[in-house]
Amino acid sequence: MQGKRAFYTLRLLAASARLLQNRPVHPAILVLLAAACGPAQARTTVAIDVGHFLEEPGATSARGRTELEFNRELALDIESAVLGRGLGAVLIGSDGFMSKLAGRPAAAAGAAFFLETWEYDGVERLFSDRYAGFSLFVSRKSAFVRSSLACASAIGEAMRRAGFSPSLYHADPIPGESKPFADRTNGVHYYDNLVVLKTARTPAVLVEAGVIVNRDEELKVKSEEVRKRIAAAVAAGLERCLGRKDTAPAR
Repeated sequence: MQGKRAFYTLRLLAASARLLQNRPVHPAILVLLAAACGPAQARTTVAIDVGHFLEEPGATSARGRTELEFNRELALDIESAVLGRGLGAVLIGSDGFMSKLAGRPAAAAGAAFFLETWEYDGVERLFSDRYAGFSLFVSRKSAFVRSSLACASAIGEAMRRAGFSPSLYHADPIPGESKPFADRTNGVHYYDNLVVLKTARTPAVLVEAGVIVNRDEELKVKSEEVRKRIAAAVAAGLERCLGRKDTAPAR
């Protein structure tokens, strides 16, 4: 048993080193963003959470890349895009060791906005080219559902203007989906029971940047040029959203 533990520890340290060196790891994307609200800079700082962690790096893309790796790369690009718009930014979970789901919203305590982003992997399979596109999600169980939806729509609109299309299939009546539309035009769905959305202490949105079991889309979201376009659109939507005055809880 001790030998197995030592081997597992070595694998964990090796994976961590690859992340910290910014080397490619393997497939889907989860990044969490939250706009931190301080007395002198309310609605200006975005906390960016890298979804998943080293022990559970998420699903695998069509070509064998982990979700954690996609998430970290996108998070770094979003951080750069947010800073470029004059907003503040802070990364959460970028070292791959944040294993407690509840710790992610807690890490954004005092924030004005919480955004989580994924690179969707779909069901476990080698690949599937049936679906593609971005999606956004909010929870009706959030105390900030109105402002969450406003921000999700702003991000979706910015994504469409940047040339990306919503996937829409999450509303299909199939196992694991059936998530009703909140704003079909901008690709926003209700995902009521997702923990990070319903428990966040701020407006909260999940951004799903693409479908990485789709072979063509995997290559696109792996591309630095496409990632930067996605990040720029997300940052533009955030800037518009955080400039609103309707971020009070919807009771």
